[in-house]
Amino acid sequence: MEKDYYTTIKKPVEGIYKEKGSKFLAYGFPVQTEEEIKTHIENLKKRYHDARHHCFAWELGLDGNNFRMNDDGEPSGTAGKPILGQIHSFGLTNILVVVVRYFGGIKLGTGGLIQAYKAATADALEKAELIQCTVKKSFSVRFPYNMMNQVMRVVNDEELTINAQKFEADCNMTLAVRESKFESIIDRFQKSFGIEVIEDKEPPIKR
Repeated sequence: MEKDYYTTIKKPVEGIYKEKGSKFLAYGFPVQTEEEIKTHIENLKKRYHDARHHCFAWELGLDGNNFRMNDDGEPSGTAGKPILGQIHSFGLTNILVVVVRYFGGIKLGTGGLIQAYKAATADALEKAELIQCTVKKSFSVRFPYNMMNQVMRVVNDEELTINAQKFEADCNMTLAVRESKFESIIDRFQKSFGIEVIEDKEPPIKR
């Protein structure tokens, strides 16, 4: 069975690390899309327009293939990589961490920078409330009103989420189910009751 859940942070968090006059301000955000990520980064750049660096890392999805790191002018591998490393250490996805650096006048060296970005990120994530979310797939069922009891039995037995419903002579319901149970639920509706099922082509819902 494919994994259909993930761990992320419940709400935005902040952390800080100071070293030799430099200040590293870490900001973590739960995110669902790259558009959200872009907005958070742009907002922090405006808020801290006088900072020298706005380094970040993010990851989306369950397969570990959708991520990005950015050193924003720091030596290659000294900022984005340790930020992403902490995201992985905490077992998180659907998250963005931005670390804003104010230079204190003394260079920290490669090792010092890696430690600083790692520590700032860890300080933020250690304060976070972690939550487990499930990935759900959405679909619609169309059926005559006299089959309402059978449909609601499946909805209740399988703990399906009702996103929308319309009851007339022909009824329509838009439902959501954990991705790992999707095929079995579709089979139950179609094979047991002969109910028409229309799969939603939108990306899975992550909650």
